[in-house]
Amino acid sequence: MKKILNWMWQSIDILITTILAVMVVLVFTNVVLRYGFSSGIRASVELSRLGLVWIVLLGAAVVLRRGEHLAVTEFSERFFPSAVPILNRLIWLVILISSSMLFIGAINQTVANWSNISPLTGLPTALFALAGVVSGLLIILISLVRIFTPNWLADQENDE
Repeated sequence: MKKILNWMWQSIDILITTILAVMVVLVFTNVVLRYGFSSGIRASVELSRLGLVWIVLLGAAVVLRRGEHLAVTEFSERFFPSAVPILNRLIWLVILISSSMLFIGAINQTVANWSNISPLTGLPTALFALAGVVSGLLIILISLVRIFTPNWLADQENDE
């Protein structure tokens, strides 16, 4: 199971890197065409925006899994050291509820906009909301694991 999960997260890292590389090439090419030849790639702005949405939402799940999100824990660790495990579980519960709302809202938006086709790219506009579905689901799974196995991050670091 760990091999499958590691493969999945490595695939997400590769996907994020690929999307970023495509965005850089697309935007650079469009700038050169626009200022050098007075033309451009019409769909590049929309594709770059779609790529950015996917990078941000997938990146949020990746960073959450790694425990690299910004956290201010000095206050709770200094004044309430015995309550830290309970506070951490409450935080993960809040993350679970928030990501569940993201997931449900993104599913509704994906379904509602799947038939709306962009005139520039020919792609469904629901692809923007689909990033929220995937990210919300990943964050839900991460928070469930962290609620029930709080030392999971330390175990992952020892395995790698």
